Formats: sequence, C-alpha cells, structure tokens
Amino acid sequence: MIDKAKKSGKVVKKVAGQTSRKVVDAAGKLLPFPAVRKHGELAPEDVQIARDYIREFWTRMERFHPKDDESLLGLPKPYLVPSYEEGAGFDYNELYYWDSYFMIQGLLDKEHKPLVEGVLEDLLYLQKRFKIIPNGSRTFLMGRSQPPFLTSFIFDVYNTYGKDKRWLQAAIRQAQAEYEVVWLGSKKPNERLAYRGLSRYYDINYLHDLAEAESGWDMTPRFNRRALNYLPVDLNALLYKYEMDFARAARLLNDIREAAKWEQAAHKRKETMDELMWDRLRGMYYDYNYVKERRGNISSLAAFFPMWAGMVDEKQAAALVKALRRFENKGGLATTDALPLNQYVPGSMPVQWAYPNGWAPLHFIVVEGLLRYGYHEDAKRIAMKWLKNNLDWFNEHHVFLEKYNVVNPERPPQKGVYPSQTGFGWTNAVFERFCQQFVDRES
Repeated sequence: MIDKAKKSGKVVKKVAGQTSRKVVDAAGKLLPFPAVRKHGELAPEDVQIARDYIREFWTRMERFHPKDDESLLGLPKPYLVPSYEEGAGFDYNELYYWDSYFMIQGLLDKEHKPLVEGVLEDLLYLQKRFKIIPNGSRTFLMGRSQPPFLTSFIFDVYNTYGKDKRWLQAAIRQAQAEYEVVWLGSKKPNERLAYRGLSRYYDINYLHDLAEAESGWDMTPRFNRRALNYLPVDLNALLYKYEMDFARAARLLNDIREAAKWEQAAHKRKETMDELMWDRLRGMYYDYNYVKERRGNISSLAAFFPMWAGMVDEKQAAALVKALRRFENKGGLATTDALPLNQYVPGSMPVQWAYPNGWAPLHFIVVEGLLRYGYHEDAKRIAMKWLKNNLDWFNEHHVFLEKYNVVNPERPPQKGVYPSQTGFGWTNAVFERFCQQFVDRES
C-alpha cells in the first residue's frame, strides 16, 4: 500500500510500513534525505537539502505593505514576517523588531542586499514616524517595543555592504533617538529608566505581563510575573552595546570627544550591572529586582548577553563558560536551568522561554559571545548540537520550528501562550549562519 501526502513542496511515501523521506528540489526532482552523522562533524552534503529548503522558504515570508490598512502599518520596503504555514489559523503579516534582526543573520550576502537594507529602512522609518520601534507593525502593538538590536543591525549593514560614513551618521542618529526617548525614558509613554541608571522592560498599559512581552521572552519564569519590578540582564547588556556602538561610530566619524562620552556611559553601566547582577559564587549574571533590592533566582541564558556585548572581563568569561553546563543538553542549550516545575508556573501562564526549550536567537547570542572571547571549541560544540537537533527534526517532519526541546530532541517543545509555529524565520537564519561558520569553514 502506498500513501502519499503532499505539503509545502515535499512528498512522503509509506511503503509496506516503512518510510522513505524525500523532498523536491527547485527542478522538481525528488531527492532523498541524507543520514545525519551521529559521530564526528556535519559535512556540507548533510545539510544541503535543508539549506535549499530555507533558501526557497524566504520568498514565502516576504511581505510588502506600503500603506496603512486597518491595524497593519504601512512600511516603505519589503520585509519578513516571523513564520509562514499554509492554512494555519495563526498567521503573521506584520514585521517584528528583534525577529527581523535575527532573520537577517542568515541573509547577509550580495543576493539579499536589497531585502536586508530594506528591513533596516523599515525599522528606521518606524522609529522616525512613531518615536519608537514597536513590538510589531500593528497599531495594537504600539504600546511596547522589543529587545533593542538597532545599532547591531546598522553595523551589520555598514560592514557587509560597505555603506559610507554619511549613511552611518544618519542611521546612528536615529538609534540615539531611540536610546534616549524609548530606553532612557522616565515617564509615560516610555517609563523605562528605573533604578541607578539601568532600564527595565515596559508597556504603556503598565501591566507586568505586557512588559514581559516586550522582553521577547513571553512567557518566562525570570520575572515571576512581575516584569516591571526587574532590571533585566539582557536589556541592559544591549544598552551597553548601544553605548559602545555610539562610541565606535563617533571614532569612525573622527569625533573623539563624543566617543569618550559614550565609552564613559558604557563603563558606568558595566560597573552598576556588575554590582547588582553579577553573582561571583555562581559565576553568572541575574536579573535584579530593584523593588526588593535583590537578585532574581532564575538562571537563564540572558546571562550571556553581556558576553555577546563584550562587557565581561576574562575572569567573568571563564566563569560563564563553566556555567554552560547548567544549560547544555543533548539538543543544545535550554533557556533556563532545570528547576522544579512549580517554580516555572507562577499562576497558570505557560512558560515556553524556559527548560526544556531551546531557541535559535539565544544560541546565536551564546555562540557569538563564546567566539568573541576565543572559546571556539565550546562555540562549535554548542552550534553542532543545535544544528543536529534542527536537522533531525527537519529530516523527520520536513519543517523548522520556532523552538525545540533540547532535553529530549525527539519530542515536541513545551507549548506557550500561543500556538507553536513552524517554518520559522530566526530558526532558518541561525541554521544557515551556523552552517556557514561551522560546516562550510570547517570543511
């Protein structure tokens, strides 16, 4: 008996109880999935079909919506939505802030230059028009933003495509406006500067759960459902990165005094973060509850944002590398360490940004942080675990997911407050990026 199922350009044949997995290439030719090497390295041929699938999938995620239409905001250039699944009831048509940054990490090449530059132009347009880059390009998402990656996006485009200094100066000015108005705002609609020069996640409705949504980690045990009370490690490391990027831009523009000003601001932020958030005994950063004036007790991958931002010293870097064992599992890094279940569910809110789930953007942050401090073998080991987890699921189910179960990779991830998504942009992008870094180059 032969049963054929067709979906998203793939064919699955079941013959006499056995499954032969095949996909269709651009020419319509059926190609068998290669076996994943269980021992040793991944070779380019192991990941080629998955990468071809990703390359073709970007066109399904591209949108162009130049005029406001009901709740959907108009944007001047084509952009990418986080995911696409044909026939899904839960669908995206809007641009998202931090999703956009991670998606372009797999597109930084000549072929995708117009798309990458266009997405950045859309983000800058939103900042200029609304004085904030909203959570997403919807009127009902205007009350909050998302983790700020604008300066990193600007420098990725500047370095990759050789933009001139006049372009850099204009783009950085808009990032400085976002920094001052949004992230250092002290009253509505941007009441984020909270305690000793450090900032928090926020929402104009002044609701903890919506402020937690601004973190992108919706939902997580990190803030104990009291996000407005916390100074997050990741947010303040991102703002340190902004300050150092402003200094870098100033030096490129031969403004030494301006560069010194921003370096001083970054140094002050680092000192305060180390005092409030760095736990010497555990060798990690923790979110700080400034209302209770004590650190939180959830160990999470947010602790590695300072390493990615370049703000840790060599001793702290070594401690963070040692702390990886709290999170490392068969399929990659869990978002938090494995605490008792009742510590993950304060109330009834599902928490998908927690053990046993792993997420592509957090793997990117950790791996880039390790590479920055010279821990190449650790970076490669983690990237390979993540690649194999993604690849095994793709070979079996023919899709990429927004998140994965890294503890038991053969099982689905823990569900969140919204339905689990497939065909996911940042997963696709980080998979491609890791292939470039650890499969192509190593080969």
